[in-house]
Amino acid sequence: MIYIKTEEEIELIKESSLLVGKTLAEVAKLIKPGIRTIDLDNRAEEYIKDHGALPGFKGYNGFPYSLCISINENVVHGFPSNRELKDGDIVSVDCGTYKNGFYGDSAYTFTVGEVKEKILKLLERTKESLYIGIEMAIEGNRVGDIGNAIQNYVEDFGYSVVRDLVGHGLGKNLHEKPEVPNYGRRGTGAKLKEGMVLAIEPMINLGTKKLFRKMMVGLSGQQTGYLRLISNMM
Repeated sequence: MIYIKTEEEIELIKESSLLVGKTLAEVAKLIKPGIRTIDLDNRAEEYIKDHGALPGFKGYNGFPYSLCISINENVVHGFPSNRELKDGDIVSVDCGTYKNGFYGDSAYTFTVGEVKEKILKLLERTKESLYIGIEMAIEGNRVGDIGNAIQNYVEDFGYSVVRDLVGHGLGKNLHEKPEVPNYGRRGTGAKLKEGMVLAIEPMINLGTKKLFRKMMVGLSGQQTGYLRLISNMM
């Protein structure tokens, strides 16, 4: 079921979402070669709580951290750990907040030191594809119009679009209907209506669109039930 939000609810979602942005900016201050990803997670949790909210991811379906941190070929759902960032890495930091009964959710991919030009182009064009998708998110269009616009833009550069993972609605729940794929056909999918809130999440690879699943290992060394999704994007 798709939930249509009131203006008051949208303002609360906006408040949570703005805190996500501020948290990502705070984490960005620490990103440099030698920093451990668990230190980024600890700072994010502290910052979110200091601003009267809760980490939206921590405890969600048993997820044990405040951030999903995915390095290089890791697409999503990476666990913070004692791994240190190094020069030339890219690191996707996915953050959620929960405040006043509503979630915020956003991710940003940061560069660490000197990064290859082809990777910088990938990041630039993926960001551009996000705004192209946003331009299609207007009342009367359909979800497929968003995905089609993103797909056409990035595939013109020879990139591939991840199929296994999609964007989603956002509100009282972290993941709500409708799903928002980054590919598709125009004129298909749920019709967009005023009051819908969407998290549009382009996931674009240099290599194959196919993902390979690996079991994650937490800081304790014990396997968990979460999956890291990796691709040969490098």
